[in-house]
Amino acid sequence: MGDSIRIAVVCSSNQNRSMEAHAVLGKKGFNVRSFGSGNQVKLPGPSQDRPNVYEFGTPYETMYNDLINKDKNLYTQNGILHMLDRNRRIKTCPERFQNCFDKFDVIFTCEERVYDQVVEDLSSRNPIDYSTVHIINIDVQDNHEEATLGAFLIFRMAQSLANSKDLDNDIDELLQEFETNINRPLLHTIAFQ
Repeated sequence: MGDSIRIAVVCSSNQNRSMEAHAVLGKKGFNVRSFGSGNQVKLPGPSQDRPNVYEFGTPYETMYNDLINKDKNLYTQNGILHMLDRNRRIKTCPERFQNCFDKFDVIFTCEERVYDQVVEDLSSRNPIDYSTVHIINIDVQDNHEEATLGAFLIFRMAQSLANSKDLDNDIDELLQEFETNINRPLLHTIAFQ
């Protein structure tokens, strides 16, 4: 399979963790796409009860300019402008996983709730050719430091999976070894596409 495995990274609706993993995997030559799983893109606002909400498909450039106009200092200090700047260099706009019908070999999620959403969504679809997709969850906290660490853990895991000559046969052993090395629990299931 090599680095030609098709990877999706799906996180919640704010895009930080999935885009950080997308950036790392993309730089390392992986065929990767990133997604959110919520109904809208939610970015921190001036207070916890006032997030900035955008529809999926809204260009990162639009979000970036909107937040500069709202409060450049606040969104510079909390890192949101930096995150959006990185995102707009990777792709045009955020995508919602449930609206994508492309096939992947591996889907990484960053929290159990999103893992459940992905599994539920895939199980509700009518498979086209019954090819398998491995859905793997590794919990990554939603902050800049953890997103960076999580991206490198996902990269290491993707590298290990890409080096397998028979992923379907080797995956349980590879994940068990990886789980032991990183001392974090993983979730894994197979779905059909």
